[in-house]
Amino acid sequence: MKFRFLLFSLLVAFSTISCLDNMQKANANTAEASEGTESETNADSDFKYWTWITADASRTDESYTEEFKKYKENGLDAVLINTDTDPELLSRLTPLAKAEGLEVHAWIMAVNRPGDKVALQHPEWYQVSRNGESCFDHRPYVDYYQWLCPTREESRNHILSLVEGLAKVKDVETVHLDYIRFPDIFLPIGLLPKYDLEQTTEMPEYDFCYCDVCIAKFKEMHHKDPRDTDDPQIDMEWKQFRLNRIRDLVNDAYKIVHENNKELSAAVFPYPEMADHMVRQRWDKWDIDYVLPMIYNNFYNEELDWIGFATKQGVQDLEAKNTELHTGIYIPEMTPEDLTEAINQAKANGAKGVSFFDGGAFTKEKLEAVKAASEE
Repeated sequence: MKFRFLLFSLLVAFSTISCLDNMQKANANTAEASEGTESETNADSDFKYWTWITADASRTDESYTEEFKKYKENGLDAVLINTDTDPELLSRLTPLAKAEGLEVHAWIMAVNRPGDKVALQHPEWYQVSRNGESCFDHRPYVDYYQWLCPTREESRNHILSLVEGLAKVKDVETVHLDYIRFPDIFLPIGLLPKYDLEQTTEMPEYDFCYCDVCIAKFKEMHHKDPRDTDDPQIDMEWKQFRLNRIRDLVNDAYKIVHENNKELSAAVFPYPEMADHMVRQRWDKWDIDYVLPMIYNNFYNEELDWIGFATKQGVQDLEAKNTELHTGIYIPEMTPEDLTEAINQAKANGAKGVSFFDGGAFTKEKLEAVKAASEE
């Protein structure tokens, strides 16, 4: 009798433990599912929407408040403002944007400095092409291509001083480097007809910089003159030398903005290998917080899914770095449906956000498409 009672007690205990165990597993699975759902929701809610805009000092505060309100009401989170490196104008606009709930990022044309009144007083600061022509008075492609040498101490210090001036503006989130590269050795293929060009090799008039300072520094490092090479495009040390000059400039800018409790972002070419080939820009090697690759598919005669391809390529190249990628989208030629698809391509391929070029190209319908995407 005692034996039967003991056996019965053990069975009850075992059943109770099994039930409790199953309940705990079920609760754990529910918690995991809940955390997964919450994680996905947080990922979507953290997806950021930016737009580049160019400021006009003659506009009223009221007009800017109206513009910033329009962006925020339609799902945008941040504005990258080009004030032509004017800290006073940026200081005026930043609180207006912040009041409407937008982040502000200080957009600067860095190495290409069109109309820079200080630089124009120093012709020696400008980059020189392989055929010996200076950007000071022989501008490649377009008149606003006025590129400063990133090697020469005086010109690079001028660029960094402009970065520092913007970094000191209260409530700015990042200083945003644009044209942080060399001039296009190869243009995007979709733009070639505009200039009646065929580019199948590196052409000397678009190959920079061969100024005395660059040549002297390279000769000191590598004991040879790239001008003596029959085909400079296959001289890997000369190519790497120029990639490193841009990298070093960015890394110095990174130190400056972080000393001012800001972060650094940049507009870059679509993905690192492509940027390396086209404009001597290897942005996956930089010290930088955010990159906004300009994945402007129509510039390259590509379809919308190329936005996803290029985004994924950049995300993979940044895997070992603490740098966020936010896909840049060129919207003037897009329909609202195209815009929705472009956003989805960026999201599906690992981007942390999207930035639109530019604010002036938004129609009511395109803003509605952004708002709908931001609410998903």
